[in-house]
Amino acid sequence: MKTKEMVFAALFAAFIGVLGMIPPIPLGFIPVPITAQTLGVMLVGCFLGKKTGALSLILFIVLVALGLPLLSGGRGGLSVFVSPTVGYFLSWPVAVFCIGYMTEKMWPTLRTWKLIVINIVFGVLLISLIGAPVMAIITDTSVWAGLVGATAFLPGDCIKAIIAAIIAMQLKALSPIEDKVNNS
Repeated sequence: MKTKEMVFAALFAAFIGVLGMIPPIPLGFIPVPITAQTLGVMLVGCFLGKKTGALSLILFIVLVALGLPLLSGGRGGLSVFVSPTVGYFLSWPVAVFCIGYMTEKMWPTLRTWKLIVINIVFGVLLISLIGAPVMAIITDTSVWAGLVGATAFLPGDCIKAIIAAIIAMQLKALSPIEDKVNNS
């Protein structure tokens, strides 16, 4: 891994931590709040690609496990790994890897609308399909109820998917993916 990729991985882990400073919006009917951090997750996948992006999110998870209050609402430490949000939180590296994989695959013909679709499928739907059932198990409710409750996130997450795609396309020339494509 090149120094530039390591710096980007650390920078984007910090960026997701900064997005965690934006206060969460609690929903009364589901124990998982609306946060800005999924915007960062999608942007990491679009901009860094599968390997560097996944490394960035693994670094972020390690920092949270060590107790840094990087999650929305100033949460951190091992307690978050038994909270209702753990499925969403631990799905982030998987989502980033999938977003990065598809982005790299389509890089030469990449368009904003393609990134939006990638973000919605892997950054919105995949995170919900992993996070909602885990939340349901932890809260002792039905998986179906968890999935239905998670639909509250879809409108905002789709907006975040669009924003992440637009930003990533504007920064495409700076992306480490661009270096990989040009050096191949």
